[in-house]
Amino acid sequence: MSTQQEVAEDRPAPVVTLDFVGSRTETEDVTSKLSVESQAALRQFSLERMTGYGVDYADAVEVRARVVEGQDWRSAATELAEVCLRRVESATEVAGTPTRIGYLRRASALLRMSQMMMLCDTAERRQIFARAAELYAQAAALSADRVRVTVKTDHSPLTGWLIPARGTAVASALVIGGVEGWGMDFDSIGEALAARGVDALMLDGPGQGETRLTHNHYLTDHWRDAYGRAVDFLAERSPGRPIGFIGNSMGGSVAMAVAAQDTRIRACVDNGGIHAPWHVPPTMGTFFSKMVAACGTEDPDRAMNVWKTVTPLADGPNAGYPLLVVQGGKDPMVSNDLAQILLRGAPTDDKRMVVFSDGNHCVYNHKHDRDALVADWVRARLCGLPSPEITN
Repeated sequence: MSTQQEVAEDRPAPVVTLDFVGSRTETEDVTSKLSVESQAALRQFSLERMTGYGVDYADAVEVRARVVEGQDWRSAATELAEVCLRRVESATEVAGTPTRIGYLRRASALLRMSQMMMLCDTAERRQIFARAAELYAQAAALSADRVRVTVKTDHSPLTGWLIPARGTAVASALVIGGVEGWGMDFDSIGEALAARGVDALMLDGPGQGETRLTHNHYLTDHWRDAYGRAVDFLAERSPGRPIGFIGNSMGGSVAMAVAAQDTRIRACVDNGGIHAPWHVPPTMGTFFSKMVAACGTEDPDRAMNVWKTVTPLADGPNAGYPLLVVQGGKDPMVSNDLAQILLRGAPTDDKRMVVFSDGNHCVYNHKHDRDALVADWVRARLCGLPSPEITN
């Protein structure tokens, strides 16, 4: 035996164990013992939905496991965000740039997820979201693939993230979320558009994200003017370039309502919207409460009067715009029947619907297929090409 072999045997290679709670079985017997908020969080934010909002799969599993073990939703997500940030700090200056980008985005997504069950715009919630946005901005500065933008309106500004097209841009698109998921949460769609030559503005509209929590810009009777300014931003940035509008969840209803009225919108995608947002009943619990909160009020009647102005089936000067409706066949919030009502009533003959048979709300469980479908269709329609063939 050589001297080197003897030394190796005396000094075994180090082993580092990274500890995790690990996946937990979420039986009714187990979850029924948790707090009402924890039960609601586990029910509303499935693994697919969490990863759909940018949370890393391992982080989503760990958050849920910790909640099942008795930790509250907010602290579980926040603690994991801090773990990610410690890894950012320990990454080397140059070779560790991809590592820092990845963990900054993971930490941002976890912080955004941590405030999902907060129904009121408290100082704590504003601080959490502002920190999430700042971490996202730090990652953007390192990756140099997107920039934060501010759109001025007659009221408070709108905040968004512009993901420029790779190579030569051929079109532009506006992307929004809904009552819960907002601009940063749907950046995978923006990235898919940018990869296909479409500049993507991931916008926090009135009542959403930074626009709301930083600038106090809520969904009011003036919401159409605000979205008009966002379209102005894209039109002035690239004169003559066609513009699309993609709305997710209730944002799909907003996108259709805008598309029918603005002749600059050359294609529209509704992913999970409904034909009459004001029909959502108070029995929807936290979702209804969040719809009210988006309007900056605690008065349900006042809020619903605002939502009655979101009219996706209304006619307008841009009637006839190309429309793609994306529907989850197992969507617990928007049934196939409701999706059919929206499809039939849309003020255009140039429309089609694609149903993912096992899809959940906004089809988070087919994220990559959904994003490719939306981006391919939008690019084709904005460039005057036939709709891509969609096969089973």
